[in-house]
Amino acid sequence: MRNIMFLGLVSFFTDLSTHMVYPLVPLYLAATMGATPAILGLIEGIAESAASLLKVFSGYVTDRFQRKKILAFSGYVPAVIYKLVLVFATSWLGILAARVIDRVGKGIRTSPRDVLISESADKNKMGGAFGLHKSLDMLGVALGILISFFVLHSAAVGSFNYRRVFIIALIPSFLGLLMFVFIKEKKEPRQQKKREPFWKNFGQLDRQLKLYLLVVFLFTLGNSSNVFILLRAQSVGFSTVSVILLYFIYSMTASVLSMPLGKLSDRVGRKKLLVPGYLAFSICYLGFAFVTGQFMMVVVFIVYGIYTAMISGVERAYVVELAPPELKGTMLGLQATVAGIALLPASVIAGLLWTSFGAVVPFVFGASLSLIAALILLVFMKVLPK
Repeated sequence: MRNIMFLGLVSFFTDLSTHMVYPLVPLYLAATMGATPAILGLIEGIAESAASLLKVFSGYVTDRFQRKKILAFSGYVPAVIYKLVLVFATSWLGILAARVIDRVGKGIRTSPRDVLISESADKNKMGGAFGLHKSLDMLGVALGILISFFVLHSAAVGSFNYRRVFIIALIPSFLGLLMFVFIKEKKEPRQQKKREPFWKNFGQLDRQLKLYLLVVFLFTLGNSSNVFILLRAQSVGFSTVSVILLYFIYSMTASVLSMPLGKLSDRVGRKKLLVPGYLAFSICYLGFAFVTGQFMMVVVFIVYGIYTAMISGVERAYVVELAPPELKGTMLGLQATVAGIALLPASVIAGLLWTSFGAVVPFVFGASLSLIAALILLVFMKVLPK
C-alpha cells in the first residue's frame, strides 16, 4: 500500500502541475502568438501521437530490463522540462516542442508505473490499488483545473502574465519527482533466457485479452477528445471560464469514486464494472447529444465522472490479470497504445461529423460504438475466478 500511495502522490502532483497550465496554453497561443485552431489541432495531434506510440515500447523495455522505478522516474522528468520550455518559448513551434516533450514523458512512464502498482498490490485487491492511484491522479487534475479557473476568473486574458503561472507550476512537478525517494521497487531475478518480442507470439496470448484489446479499439473510436464535450457545453450557454468548472466537477466525481469502484470490482469481478461502465458512457454521449439545459449538462458531466471511475482503474487491473506475468508491462502499454491509436481518427471523425451534420451526430456515433463494445463484453467476456 505504501508504494501505491506514493505512486498516487507522484501522479497527483504531476497532474496538478500539468492541469494548472493545460487550459491556459490554447489561450496563451491565441493571445500572444496568434495561433489558429488548425495550429492548435496540429499541436495536440502530434503530441498525443508521440505518447501513444511510445507506450507499448516502454512496456516492452519494462519487461525486458526490469528497471521499473528508474524508467517511470525518467518519464516524469519531462513534466518539469515541459513547463521550462513553455516559459522560454517564443513561437508556436516552441509550444509544440513543449507539448511533445510532455506527452513523450507520459508515453514512457505509464507502463512501468502501472507494473509497479500491480506488483505492490495483493492479487485479490488489484482493482482497489489501481482505483486508489486513479483517485489521487484525478484529484490532482481537479485541483489543477480549479487553480486555472481562479487564475482565468481573476485576470484579464490580454494582460495576463502566463509565464509566471508556468513557473509556479514547476513546484508541484518537482514535488512529484521527490516522491520517488519513498518508492521501493520489487526486485525480480534477471532472466538470462532470450526474450522474444511479444508480437512473434501474439497468437498465443489469452483470447480474452485479445478480445478486450479489440473492444478497447472499437470503443475508443467513438470516444473523441474531451475538447468536443467542452465545446458542446459552451453551445448550451456555458462561458469559456465556467466550462473549466464543469471539467472540475467531472474530475472530482472520478476522484471520489475511483477507489470504491475499484474495490467493488475486486469483490464482484471486472465484467460487472466494465459492461455498466461502457453503458454509462453511452448514456453520457446521448446526454451530450440531446441535452439543451445547463442543469442537465452538469448532471451529464457527473455521470461522465462515474463512467471514468468505473473504467480507468478496473481495465488496467483486468489487463494485468490476463497478461502473462513476464509481459505485464508490454500488455499494459499495448492497451494504452491501442486506445491512443484509435483516439486520433476518433477526433477526426467527430470533427467531420460535427462540421457536416451538426453537434448531435458525433455523440450519437460515439454512444453507438460504446453500446456495441458493452454488448461484446456482455456476450463474450468470461467472468474470471476471484
